[in-house]
Amino acid sequence: MRVVRGVRQTLGVRKIHVIGIGAGDPDHLTLQAVKALKDTDVFFILDKGEVKSDLVQLRRDILDAHVREGTYRMVEARDPERDRSAGGSAYSPAVGDWRSARADIYERLIAEELGGDETGAFLVWGDPALYDSTLGILEEVLERGTVPFSYDVVPGISSVSALVARHRTGLNRVARPVQITTGRRLAEGFPEGVDDVVVMLDAHQTFRQYTDQDIDIYWGAYIGTPDEILASGPLAETAEHIGRVRAEARERKGWIMDTYLLRRRPRGEGGATG
Repeated sequence: MRVVRGVRQTLGVRKIHVIGIGAGDPDHLTLQAVKALKDTDVFFILDKGEVKSDLVQLRRDILDAHVREGTYRMVEARDPERDRSAGGSAYSPAVGDWRSARADIYERLIAEELGGDETGAFLVWGDPALYDSTLGILEEVLERGTVPFSYDVVPGISSVSALVARHRTGLNRVARPVQITTGRRLAEGFPEGVDDVVVMLDAHQTFRQYTDQDIDIYWGAYIGTPDEILASGPLAETAEHIGRVRAEARERKGWIMDTYLLRRRPRGEGGATG
């Protein structure tokens, strides 16, 4: 039986908020998230390097928009590099090593930078419960038993939710399932029994494998930020355009975060436009 740790503050025990901050727009924060921000003494930020420095700036912008200056501290640490060349059977161990390296950093930050009666927070893009490692890493730190703390989770607006909202559509259709997966999994084949598939973490534009099928795509990059790019339409007609604008954006910024929905069309049904 797994005991869920409570969120009530215990005297002398550090408290952590894991706050979903949305896909990039400061207006994506929920009222619950804003309350958690104002309750925080120390914000822990992992810096991914100069190329992605604007991700740190977006977090600063969110704090500037919602929290009074001088009421908190911000502590930054360098995010460990992950072995992105690992594939096949080596993929999961590589991710495990990266998470453990992150756990080392989290453990140190909480132990050294957070007082026993203080509250810290990790600001998580989108929703902490969807394709994010923070919760698992915090559990690993707790299992080590070196630094006690309690934590709670504030849900956020995920890039998936923001994507379909921006395209004015829904994730699923009446009486049909929807599946959220990764580019790595999509490369193994279109999921059976599912016509609506959301794909995240796809660095290789795996949707190109399915341009011979009657599928619409709803694609977005940098969703919720000033750099947001959207495209939609029949996959066969839209894939090349997406590939071009994606390459241009990546070249311009040095990185890209994109998400898309693939929707298989019933026979005789027209495609999306956008």
